[in-house]
Amino acid sequence: MALSREQVINALRSVQDPELFKDIVTLNMVKDVRIDGGTVMVNIELTTPACPLKERIEKDVTTALRAAGAEMVKVELSANTRAAPGPRQGALPQVKNVVAVGAGKGGVGKSTVAVNLAIGLARAGAAVGLMDGDIYGPSMPTMLGIKGVQPQVNKSKIIPHRVHGIHAVTIGSLVEQEKPLIWRGPMAHGAFKQLLLDNTQWPELDYLIVDLPPGTGDVPLTLCQLLPLTGAVVVATPQQVALDDCIRAVRMFQQLNAPVLGIIENMSYFVAADGSQHDIFGRGGAEEAARRLDVPFLGAIPMFTELRANCDAGDPHKNFQGNAVLAAALTNIVQTLAGRISQRNLQSSGPELQIS
Repeated sequence: MALSREQVINALRSVQDPELFKDIVTLNMVKDVRIDGGTVMVNIELTTPACPLKERIEKDVTTALRAAGAEMVKVELSANTRAAPGPRQGALPQVKNVVAVGAGKGGVGKSTVAVNLAIGLARAGAAVGLMDGDIYGPSMPTMLGIKGVQPQVNKSKIIPHRVHGIHAVTIGSLVEQEKPLIWRGPMAHGAFKQLLLDNTQWPELDYLIVDLPPGTGDVPLTLCQLLPLTGAVVVATPQQVALDDCIRAVRMFQQLNAPVLGIIENMSYFVAADGSQHDIFGRGGAEEAARRLDVPFLGAIPMFTELRANCDAGDPHKNFQGNAVLAAALTNIVQTLAGRISQRNLQSSGPELQIS
């Protein structure tokens, strides 16, 4: 005997999202139910296309419906990135999530991480923007392969570069190459605000990744004052000197009431040609700092020549296609971050599927 819609919905209430710890009906993830005899077809809408546990959710749905009596189960997965609770109004209402990437000191690979987070989210199917807010040392023209390429302008608004599947804006495209930007704080503050809000025509985005200058100065303060951040990611290397500054950066975001989504350890270890691993900077320090600060640890990125070479060549997609260990490390961090954002944006309650 065919199952009723009510029986299907009740069976799906037993399936929990493994990251959000609520059932998929309460989370409004069940978008369609069709029954054809002994076959049940359901559409499950994930909270992010970068969901790391989509296979598990699909398996759990199939198991629950078979246990309820379905002879055959067909699960269709879609995704709709959730925004933070509350109305999307004011600055950048077309952007669901603004994520700042910062660091307590320079030279830890913050911009490299920001680029690869943006590329990884886009590869998963999300609409992603990348704002190069590192006013004094913009590196995106090199990392994205757009050196010397001027952005298009529409009615005095900059159209972000459409490159590598993301929408990117960098002050490096607006000034002469190799020209230093010798600006005092208020000038940097103004330039950042104009690029982020006033003079750029951002499209509808699931995620806007903002690469901040290192340290705890004017630009991070400006960002936190201008926008309701979904959260911040702090990048560090394992050695104590970098960790000291990493902790200061975390404390800065906390003091500004910007949620810290987690810490990433870059240059975590070096893998030699024979496969042996070498902890050049003292592996694990960032994870220990995250534990001590009670913030999430998003993962570690090993040192590989390919990562440097691909960024220098302006071809970041190769970081996800070549070296399997590097690709796995980056993909894990991207998925973990996407999961943390979904957790952050989860409302205490939501509408359930209407089964009329």
